[in-house]
Amino acid sequence: VQLQASGGGLVQAGGSTRLSCAASGRTFSRYAIGWFRQAPGKEREFVAAARWSGSSTRYADSVKGRFTVSRDVAKDTMYLQMNSLKPEDTAVYYCAYDRTWRPGYYSVKVFDYDYWGQGTLVTVSS
Repeated sequence: VQLQASGGGLVQAGGSTRLSCAASGRTFSRYAIGWFRQAPGKEREFVAAARWSGSSTRYADSVKGRFTVSRDVAKDTMYLQMNSLKPEDTAVYYCAYDRTWRPGYYSVKVFDYDYWGQGTLVTVSS
């Protein structure tokens, strides 16, 4: 499985941007794609997750109500729509693939995700 993250860039506080995560290789609808971020000097943290099939999602409390995950199954691409951005959202954002079947549950742990994209930087200016 290969993941390619894109989007991001410089955004003003209160603005919006959308990240994309294009998947290639052998993926399965029941497995999850997670979004994580890592700010300078901080540990990588969970942001959101969703599966290719169904409508269930999970969000970190810090982004709930502002970020939304969506999918385009035909394009094997998952998106992270980021609204009402804050300077503290500044980070390198990663998408990752969890190849373990976890019915009714999304892991928030970095080490549970097996494949990672290269990361894309989002900078929110105040």
